[in-house]
Amino acid sequence: MKTLDGRTPKFLQFADLIIHEDDNLIVINKPPFLASLDEREGGEASVLRLAKKYHPDAQICHRLDKETSGLLLIAKNPETYRLIAIEFERRRVSKIYHAIIEGTHVFEDLLVDLPILNLGNKNVTIDRANGKRAETYFRSLRYFKHYTLVECRPITGRMHQIRVHLATQHAAIVGDTLYRGKPVFLSQIKKRGFTLGKGQEELPIMKRFALHARELQLTVGDQAYRFEAPYPKDFATLLRQLEKYDD
Repeated sequence: MKTLDGRTPKFLQFADLIIHEDDNLIVINKPPFLASLDEREGGEASVLRLAKKYHPDAQICHRLDKETSGLLLIAKNPETYRLIAIEFERRRVSKIYHAIIEGTHVFEDLLVDLPILNLGNKNVTIDRANGKRAETYFRSLRYFKHYTLVECRPITGRMHQIRVHLATQHAAIVGDTLYRGKPVFLSQIKKRGFTLGKGQEELPIMKRFALHARELQLTVGDQAYRFEAPYPKDFATLLRQLEKYDD
């Protein structure tokens, strides 16, 4: 796992990521640059590997892209995993993401229902003929001069669904280079008083795409849950800079 400045920490304490734990369920606020599942044998840490060290029977109930931060559900036993899998399959898990997108966009529960085709190797495309059903609602939360903070509510759970659906609206997520999103540099929004030292290279305010799994609601057995994850440091920093210089 890499920290926000690109370094790899010597230790990552799984317990520090937990925002809820009971006899059946663990919920974490996944940091960016940490894969949900093992990417290769002997590779960098993953949520699954860390979770199994913490609780041997842990199973990841769904996935987040490596760069995406936010809420991730982990079952502590096979029965809880089965019940949560049924909730996802029946689309009874309410998921809310927050994203910072390029441009000023007024989305008032906009439904994007463009089918998505998985091409393999983590590539997807919109394909009306052969794609699988994909539905996402978007609602604008905060407007800046050149950017918008949006709430994203995916109904289905296709790979890259939020990212590709936003791109179809000419509203790529900041930093999402795969879908033509561009990073934000302080020099772009702070027109006056910005200087770099000789030989220094300006780095983007946020070194990933700006997508965060903010809220989850579901029922497991007869227990109803609602979780909310605070923004990680990089997402919060970008918002602060936009509020200060792009408002």
